[in-house]
Amino acid sequence: MDSQLSDEELVEAAAAGNAGAFGWLLERHYDTIFRFSYRLLGHREDAEDLAQDVCSALAVKLSSFKRRSSFTTWLYRIVLNAARDRHRRRVSFDKAAAGFGEVDALRRAEWAEAGDQIAWLYETLEAIGGDFRETAVLVLGEEMTHAQAAEVLSVRESTISWRMSKLKDTLKTLAKAEA
Repeated sequence: MDSQLSDEELVEAAAAGNAGAFGWLLERHYDTIFRFSYRLLGHREDAEDLAQDVCSALAVKLSSFKRRSSFTTWLYRIVLNAARDRHRRRVSFDKAAAGFGEVDALRRAEWAEAGDQIAWLYETLEAIGGDFRETAVLVLGEEMTHAQAAEVLSVRESTISWRMSKLKDTLKTLAKAEA
């Protein structure tokens, strides 16, 4: 299989059962899958698990790629949806385990490894909410334009601009309050 083929050509071949094409797609996009997973989840182990889950499911999901957007945009959506699902499961687990205090102790240990500033940012984005967190990860972490982030999140570009403005104001206020 030729590594110079476009993503769409590789998807077509992989969806038809060509293992070589699927391998090239994974090789070409694994770093993006892992990096985006890490930025969404904030924990290396979780990101590794999520990236592995996405790669495992990708072979089946390729048949649902309808070319309404670029393969990369579609792939970001796959990772984002998988992260949202993982987040929902984690929240449910956290609620069940909250009475034992184990989850809080584990979370604090993980934050200590990442450093105070990163920990504060992830905690704050988590408290602020999913839409703002996802927007921040795409725009700041993935360095997407507002238009690209809007396409991944299926919202208007103006919505992304508003979210980033609101997020900036909120982060400033919270940082000043904690200083």
